[in-house]
Amino acid sequence: MATPKLYVLDTGRMKMDKGFMVAMHNPASVLNPNPPAEFVEFPVYAVLIDHPEGKILFDTGCNPEGMGDHGRWPQGVQQLFPFTASEECYLINRLAQLRVRPEDIKYVVASHLHLDHAGCLEMFKNATIIVHETELSNTMKTYAINKDMGAYVWADIDAWVRTGLNWHPIRPTEDEIPLVEGVKILNFGAGHAWGMLGLHVTLPENGGILLASDAIYSAQNYGPPARIPGIIYDSVGYINTVQRIREYAARTHSQVWFGHDSEQFETFIKSTEGCYE
Repeated sequence: MATPKLYVLDTGRMKMDKGFMVAMHNPASVLNPNPPAEFVEFPVYAVLIDHPEGKILFDTGCNPEGMGDHGRWPQGVQQLFPFTASEECYLINRLAQLRVRPEDIKYVVASHLHLDHAGCLEMFKNATIIVHETELSNTMKTYAINKDMGAYVWADIDAWVRTGLNWHPIRPTEDEIPLVEGVKILNFGAGHAWGMLGLHVTLPENGGILLASDAIYSAQNYGPPARIPGIIYDSVGYINTVQRIREYAARTHSQVWFGHDSEQFETFIKSTEGCYE
């Protein structure tokens, strides 16, 4: 039987005020009453697991039609969170480099539904789209009543609705959900967003990898001590999730992969270079 392989798909870069990533990272004081803001760049990526029981995609990056005068993203969002990517970084092209078509994907696990993680969900109309139930219901409710949705993009969600995606919501009461041999969905609940999912993958050679997505933006958020991001729904839930991830990783001897850590991302083997087995 073939062994699973894990590929890191580099899908581009975003920028934003560092305060969105690490809240109060550079607070004002009497000695420094007007500290400068910092506009930082960070990676956006997806993970493909080529498993004997079916191909699994964790997150889908940004939609390549997000930016520009006629882009999907509202102008205010484009100015706060500009996204850049060469055509080779587009998710569909990263998959094609591995000879994988969207219709080959069996499961898409959406960590949450923000613009930089769920932007290409519409491509996967044949897949089962796994998402936290609270995240899905709140996103759809907001879509129905308001086009100004912050990190959720109305036009992306409209494309999902028009495509008729095959959603599989994870209920708040579910905790660790086996997906295929060696792969578990981890229900993190509320924190950075209404409902966060992670993925734990056990590989024969590389051992355990815990894909945290934006449950932990970066090593700075991970700590210790844990530090909340500026973009957050539930601060208590966030801190609890960081502690849970820390304990889970220690118990399973796993690496923790953060959602947008530039330094960590540089150390990853990218899909154009090889894979994790």
